[in-house]
Amino acid sequence: MRIFLALLFSSTGLFGASLRAGVGRADITPSGPIWMSGYAARTHPSEGVLQRLWAKALAIESAPGQRIVIVTTDVVGVPGVVTDEVAARVLKQFGIKRSQFFVNASHTHTGPVVWSNLNNLTVFPPEEQAKLVVYAQKFTEDVVSAIGAAIGDLSPAAVEYGTGSAEFAVNRRQATPTGMKIGVNPNGPGDHTVPILKITDGHGKLRAVLFGYACHNTTLQAEVYQLSGDYAGFAAADLEKAHPGTTALFLMLCGADQNPNPRGTIELGEKYGAALAAEVDRVIAGSMTPLAGPIRSAYRIAELKLAPRSRSDLESELKATVPAQVRRAQMMLKLVDQGKAIDRVAYPVQAVRFGRSLTLVALGGEVVIDYSLRIHREYPGEPLVVAGYSNDVMCYIPSKRVLGEGGYEAVDSMIYYGQAGPFADDVEERIFAAVRRTMKDVGR
Repeated sequence: MRIFLALLFSSTGLFGASLRAGVGRADITPSGPIWMSGYAARTHPSEGVLQRLWAKALAIESAPGQRIVIVTTDVVGVPGVVTDEVAARVLKQFGIKRSQFFVNASHTHTGPVVWSNLNNLTVFPPEEQAKLVVYAQKFTEDVVSAIGAAIGDLSPAAVEYGTGSAEFAVNRRQATPTGMKIGVNPNGPGDHTVPILKITDGHGKLRAVLFGYACHNTTLQAEVYQLSGDYAGFAAADLEKAHPGTTALFLMLCGADQNPNPRGTIELGEKYGAALAAEVDRVIAGSMTPLAGPIRSAYRIAELKLAPRSRSDLESELKATVPAQVRRAQMMLKLVDQGKAIDRVAYPVQAVRFGRSLTLVALGGEVVIDYSLRIHREYPGEPLVVAGYSNDVMCYIPSKRVLGEGGYEAVDSMIYYGQAGPFADDVEERIFAAVRRTMKDVGR
């Protein structure tokens, strides 16, 4: 009998019954018109709300001190200064260490600017920039509030993992006689996998579902001035409607070079959202893999280098025909005159491991699909989920291949992010060195 009881209790830990989970959320929809992010072509603030925007938090704990809080947000990107402030507050208020939470942005292009993300996208009128500063402060408070609510909601739970597939994403890097352009490249690399976490209570009732996809939230384009979460927001809303009382969280994966296809209308956004929600529903209705502790997490900052830029390079850029490029040169020259370095980027890399059953990798920036594909190749066997757009969205993160090919993700995008220029050739290897150290920290 004692042996039987020992096996019984050990099996509850094996199949996830020893886990606790909690959810929290905060409405981050701006209270009035605000400048939207994602498209430089916009010329005025938002005009109404198509869909409410949310910060949602999922906390999972395997034992005292062993926890992770995953925060998803309906914005283009969260700058590192905001995440750092959140980190300071949640450590003080809830004892959550820096490695024990991460903030992911859905990258909806119909969401507000979170200052100072993409601060060179356009020239913001002073009164509009002031709104953005206030919004970033409120956004920070809302994320902390959502995390606190999730921690306060912790209770026994089962956590299961599974995968589905959605087909509407396509590689957007199209080769043309004049160089690499944003278009449609069905033969380019991609990943249609939809990773899913299902969280139920002790009675089997669905409490939360976390689902991811590697695709830009750009179904709705620059002419749309209504705030929304794009296809990801529609998918989450559909799931919550189908499962009252459930929190649905969308995790943006490495979709920097992937676009919905076709795109351009609200109806298409709703269609993709419905398809994604239906696939999540299909997977959670079937057999999934139970997760268990211990939960181990690690967080590192890697230093990435940009290609050198001389003063004469920057001065010649002052004559560029693209206004944003001129502004970028002015910004860089000012920093150089102040004696500040303009050739490096602080880059966050994070890993979370659930026992030996699943590892989450969270990378900063707009990460191209090559990184996810390579991480999966280097770490076969145990399931992996690789998210981009996490902790700091400071610019695009091209692979060595993409950097060599050039184009928007490698070169032009750096202008709008206010970075001095493209990355040095070793960017991919620097990131993978940090990934390997971080994975070693969690036992992979």
